[in-house]
Amino acid sequence: MPDVRVLGAGLAGCEAAVQLARAGASVELWEMRPLRRSPAHRTDDLCELVCSNSLRSDNPENAVGLLKEELRGLGSPVLSAADAARVPAGDALAVDRAAFAAEVARRLEAEPSLRLVRREAEALPDGDALSVIATGPLTSEPLAQAIATATGRGSLHFYDAIAPIVSADSVDLSIAFAQSRYGKGGGDDYLNLPLDRGEYLAFVQALRAGEKVVPHDFEEARYFEGCLPIEVMAERGDEVLAHGPMKPVGLVDPRTGKRPHAVVQLRMEDRAGTAYNLVGFQTRLTWPEQKRIFKTLPGLAHAEILRLGQVHRNTFLDAPTVLARDLSLRSRPAVFFAGQITGVEGYVESCACGLLAARAVTARLAERPFRPPPATTALGALLRHVTGEAHPEGYDYQPSNVTFGLFPPLDGRVPKSERRRAVLERARRDFAAWQAGTATRVPSEATAVA
Repeated sequence: MPDVRVLGAGLAGCEAAVQLARAGASVELWEMRPLRRSPAHRTDDLCELVCSNSLRSDNPENAVGLLKEELRGLGSPVLSAADAARVPAGDALAVDRAAFAAEVARRLEAEPSLRLVRREAEALPDGDALSVIATGPLTSEPLAQAIATATGRGSLHFYDAIAPIVSADSVDLSIAFAQSRYGKGGGDDYLNLPLDRGEYLAFVQALRAGEKVVPHDFEEARYFEGCLPIEVMAERGDEVLAHGPMKPVGLVDPRTGKRPHAVVQLRMEDRAGTAYNLVGFQTRLTWPEQKRIFKTLPGLAHAEILRLGQVHRNTFLDAPTVLARDLSLRSRPAVFFAGQITGVEGYVESCACGLLAARAVTARLAERPFRPPPATTALGALLRHVTGEAHPEGYDYQPSNVTFGLFPPLDGRVPKSERRRAVLERARRDFAAWQAGTATRVPSEATAVA
């Protein structure tokens, strides 16, 4: 028996498997292809990039760029393969897909204690055998059912509706007003963007005319009524949104003393109030169209959009309720999760989650506590999202990319123009201290014979 079995050879699974092998563990990496493919996969390659070939910004003053910097500092094999397969893309890291997959395969083959097994997992591993589940957002039905049973009904979601998130300090507070419907809660729990009838109808028309992402065949007509794309609601009639997510009931614009025709409500995304979610604005508009159309809303003309909206089929855990801080399942502590199934979005974030899971399993094998990265680092901020520590009480957990909205606020007053640099300097300082004090190998006596 191996020390650890990793299920799923995407970015998270390959990262976890190689990191564990390099730490001295014997590892089996299971991949169901070519025996069975998900609807999104087109090849049998490991780490197949099923959407874009871009791993997004390489600039460390962008949260995902900082995350890459930290992964490189920890010797990420997947990011190293991406660097080797790089193609020109400005300040973004984009790759030749086939070359990238081949580079990952070479790194796996270089680890003598790692064995690739082409086999579908239909159940969670038995007993106390350590495992990492990294089967992604399209986990096969038998395993998805086994996970749902282990986590409890309602803890595994099969559709993903994500609304955009904007930076709080980019919202025009001369237009937005703080108020809860009928004064509920604290009375000012939401920011509200008021629209008169003309502004509202112009927005509805823009939604209807905007370019949409074409869904995959396996996603067609699977919308839940509770998470319809905002443009689908707009197609149902001029006033549907004004009686749905943009309803103004219970709200009074303090500038006019009257109820607006419609409002966009912004809900706090993090405990520090640095980011806000556009309530009910899940959408299939293309990302350029989202940026264009949403910035026509009153108060958002200069909005910094931290996360764009989307709606797509997905399988992910309600991670804050079912996972411990080391990414192990509370009900089955020998089972760890990594990648998009935990509720992280994006290639780089999946890779990072695989690395975190590998470090947690390495600590378990060595019988020492898992030492998570500081919350002030990009890795730590991503872990804060998965564990729920970055979100306010009652937050409806949804997958997210790494954003600076997940980081703890800076101490004291820092001018807006200097905040990004201050966050970066703090992250680098805390990351270096954490890395220097963290053991990464399994003592030889702690490992089993493969």
